Amino acid sequence: MPLAPAPAASAPAAPVPAAPVPVAPVPVAPDTGRPRPGDADVRFMQHMMEHHAQALVMTSLVPARTTRADIRLMAERIDVSQHGEMAMMRSWLQKRGETVPSLDTTYVAHGGHAGQGAGRDAGHDAGHDAGHDAGGHDAPMPGMLTPAELDQLARATGAAFDSLFLRFMIHHHEGALTMVAQLLGTPGAGQDAEIFRFASDVDADQRAEIRRLRALQGVTPAAPPATPPGGAPRH
Repeated sequence: MPLAPAPAASAPAAPVPAAPVPVAPVPVAPDTGRPRPGDADVRFMQHMMEHHAQALVMTSLVPARTTRADIRLMAERIDVSQHGEMAMMRSWLQKRGETVPSLDTTYVAHGGHAGQGAGRDAGHDAGHDAGHDAGGHDAPMPGMLTPAELDQLARATGAAFDSLFLRFMIHHHEGALTMVAQLLGTPGAGQDAEIFRFASDVDADQRAEIRRLRALQGVTPAAPPATPPGGAPRH
């Protein structure tokens, strides 16, 4: 009796593919395209706040010491513009967690010498490296008046005050221009769009005010009306 053929071997089952292992996405920091401000940027804002604060000390002397309406108006304009810029600088520093200068009157009255001023913490003092000269001595920021110059201004009145105020304020504004030039001349500084725009605005504003201040230097104040003996002023 013939044998029945053996059943054909079944083909091996295809392997079941393993389930893919889920991989958590790697978070990627958004690229804002805005470079982070460096030490020179922070130092510029801190120093410029202090620089502006001394200008406000100078303008506060004007109402009681000048008889010229044009100088009084100029001082008011400087006061408004510097207060606005100081608010912007304070906000810029606070948003970045940087130290905001205390701006105490003793500090600004001493010509802005690094290391003076109460309430200045170590982080702020470290930001004043540029305020020291090569010998390690305190050095004032460009254009800052010395204590003797501020005292001279505070003691003057009338035409003597007007002359000093205009000369000192022009010098002070020229110092701000030097600070802007130093910032933009520092490698890697001023790359942040906000600080570049602010520095450019400071440069333009200070130059415009210097022109106005110089124009006031050339103005001869009108003589007061003559008063005849025992009579009212003649008009």
